[in-house]
Amino acid sequence: MFARRAGLLRVQQPFIKPNALRPFSTTELGSGVKIAYDFFEPAKEATAKDAPIVFIHGLFGSKRNNGSMSKVFARELNRPVYAIDLRNHGDSSHDPRHDYTALAEDVEGFLEKQNIKDSTLIGHSMGAKTAMAVALRKKTPISNLISVDNAPVDAALHSGFAKYVKGMKKIEEAGFKKQSEADAVLKEYEESMPVRQFLLTNLMRGPDGVMKWRIPIKYLSDALNNMADFPFNNPDEARWEGPALFVRGTKSHYVADEMLPTVGRFFPRFELADVDCGHWVISEKPEDFRKAVVEFLQDKE
Repeated sequence: MFARRAGLLRVQQPFIKPNALRPFSTTELGSGVKIAYDFFEPAKEATAKDAPIVFIHGLFGSKRNNGSMSKVFARELNRPVYAIDLRNHGDSSHDPRHDYTALAEDVEGFLEKQNIKDSTLIGHSMGAKTAMAVALRKKTPISNLISVDNAPVDAALHSGFAKYVKGMKKIEEAGFKKQSEADAVLKEYEESMPVRQFLLTNLMRGPDGVMKWRIPIKYLSDALNNMADFPFNNPDEARWEGPALFVRGTKSHYVADEMLPTVGRFFPRFELADVDCGHWVISEKPEDFRKAVVEFLQDKE
């Protein structure tokens, strides 16, 4: 059912020569939604077996969060990497509909428009459930699935997300002209500076000098319950037989031990990588995450 990997040791990350990075581009889908993305070229010319990786961020994140790791994967795995912005995030379109079916349709549309076949989908949190939904829908063939700290279950979001929305709304209404003022308000809702810095990457200065959110807070606030759900509830009716890696933070509740049988029913070939951290696996333990992904994908070549 699954292979439990030994604890991963953190080591100093080696110097990585920067990859070629185009300024972000956009792809307009048939639905009218525009998906923004960064493209990272591999060091050598990719062959047919070097299928692209599509990297999908979590709630309140963006393609920028995955830029450094995308460079690493492009170099070490010699694969093209697309780091995308989901709808209502980063530089992609805003739309009142925000649920996993819509997000999966966007990713499928992006793969089709870019003529990407047999890709590896890597998703964190909201991006993980989106990637799982793409695999289970079977509308677009993918080769590998990597889910980072989420499971194919209906489960309540961490209470912090609702608090973040309250703080972000308060900032939106205040009309601040300094990011430090916004951070002071956000500190009332989140003590962790790295988490606040992550949220504040969504703040931008408008033409009038006032700080504004680049993401639609109302749409995402209304969608919080959708983000706790999962669009499939019967593994007998929806199952994906391809190779899957589930990377979980052992201090996070999103992939608890009691969820693993359900993971195995939906994804019978899954492997498990435990990382000693919380929910923000990629930023908390980047080397452990890198090692788990590279080892998994190299095994599949």
